[in-house]
Amino acid sequence: MIEAFWIPLLPPYLIGLALTWAIETLLVPRPVAPWRRPAAALGAHLGVWTLAFALELALFRRPYFAVANVLAIQLLIVLVNNAKYHALREPFVYPDFEYFTDAIKHPRLYLPFFGLARALAAGGGYGAALWAGLALEDSVTAGAGLWLVSFAELPQEHLFDPTAPLIPFFAHTAALAIAGLALAMLAGRCNPVGFDACNDLRRLGLIAALWAYGRAERQPTADLRSRAPFANVKPPDVLPDPLPDLVVIQSESFFDARRAYPQILREDILANFDQLKSEAIAHGQLKVPAWGANTVRTEFAFLSGMGPDELGIHQYNPYRRLAGQGFPTIASYLKSLGYRTVCVHPYHRSFYRRDKVLPLLGFDEFIGIEAFQHARRDGPYVGDRALGDYIAHMLQQESDQPLYLHVITMENHGPLHWESVDEADVADVFKGPMPDGCRDLVAYARHLRNADAMFGRVREVLMGRNRPASLCIFGDHVPIMSGVYAEMGEGDGRTDYIVWRSECGALQTTITDVMQLGDAYLAPVVLG
Repeated sequence: MIEAFWIPLLPPYLIGLALTWAIETLLVPRPVAPWRRPAAALGAHLGVWTLAFALELALFRRPYFAVANVLAIQLLIVLVNNAKYHALREPFVYPDFEYFTDAIKHPRLYLPFFGLARALAAGGGYGAALWAGLALEDSVTAGAGLWLVSFAELPQEHLFDPTAPLIPFFAHTAALAIAGLALAMLAGRCNPVGFDACNDLRRLGLIAALWAYGRAERQPTADLRSRAPFANVKPPDVLPDPLPDLVVIQSESFFDARRAYPQILREDILANFDQLKSEAIAHGQLKVPAWGANTVRTEFAFLSGMGPDELGIHQYNPYRRLAGQGFPTIASYLKSLGYRTVCVHPYHRSFYRRDKVLPLLGFDEFIGIEAFQHARRDGPYVGDRALGDYIAHMLQQESDQPLYLHVITMENHGPLHWESVDEADVADVFKGPMPDGCRDLVAYARHLRNADAMFGRVREVLMGRNRPASLCIFGDHVPIMSGVYAEMGEGDGRTDYIVWRSECGALQTTITDVMQLGDAYLAPVVLG
């Protein structure tokens, strides 16, 4: 019976295994050849391939189609990996699987970088392959012989049961799947990773690296929480009265582009930011743990005070598993001091699971897109000017309770290359004619001007209040502008920040610490 099961399966199984390594040569960055990889990486690769093949075989009962289906999924991941690396300088990692469902819910945030033509070709090609596989290859359980077992070999009591011949097939397939899973789990224990995605991909290959990252994400996190800065911080012995309001603006894709392109950008696009810098108690550039996207990495680094080296696998998407179990943050600390903690983000509340995660990070209230149904859009998203008006309205409400307000903007999210620009836009942000390849920079600088108007609006409101306040502004990452970078050069990936305080009242608030934690930044405007 074992021979009857394996002899027909062996050719497609081995062909598919060889092709999984061949497909990996399309990756950017490219892994080393299989024979140069650790034995444990080859074992994990073999185990995952065996498991996937067995599951597809059980589902479709067609061995060659099972091979094609697994390879098609692998090829899709390779295409996504290469698109991500081109835009974000980082390969596909295990936590990115979550973004496949996000891409369906929010296609504008992902599809432009993968490519509409590529997406249609992939979908159409897979549909055609699915039809061909089901139509042209017979099921291995079809017909009287049933390939694996004849009716004569069945127990007498199952002779007239039409489902009985499937029992040996599924038993063998389940055994194959279990063997693959066991091999992957055993080999996966021997594949240490450094959570440098490029190096791990080159060293282990795609499948082994994904398996190792998935295994790491499932490890207990209690020790990580116990080492969090805000898990052990003690409140001051004496609190000022009144406690100051604290406002943080996490500005989408914000950096002072004039630093990178001073020869073409007008100085006045960030006039309010310049004024805040001149009055700030601290300002400068930040080395943030993201490039072009992945806002929650910088967001969590700010809130938690933990950098990538400390977070390990959770550095890639801390909201996926780690934050979902609760975590000590600046918000939870301020809440313990009596603050009302509010997060405002003019986008869908479920994006990045913020609706579930933020309450576990210490926020009393999370205000999402529902509060901005009639707000002005600048581009496809709620504009920063409208957001500034909303912040001003919140700050003008009288309350005896101090407020910690964390604002996450959306206007400058992009994709910038899907936006249109005209001569008026060019004249508004450039010193002269637009250089070749700089349309994205025009769109980006147009959004910077709106962000700057928001900064000025918030400053104006804070200056006019009786209650003391502090303001922190920082960029979560630089924007995706591949064409601009290719034509004009690129910066170092650092974003900009300011920490500012109002001058009203005798009490001043100060920043207690401005810390560089690995590649992350912590600048909570906490009490002095």
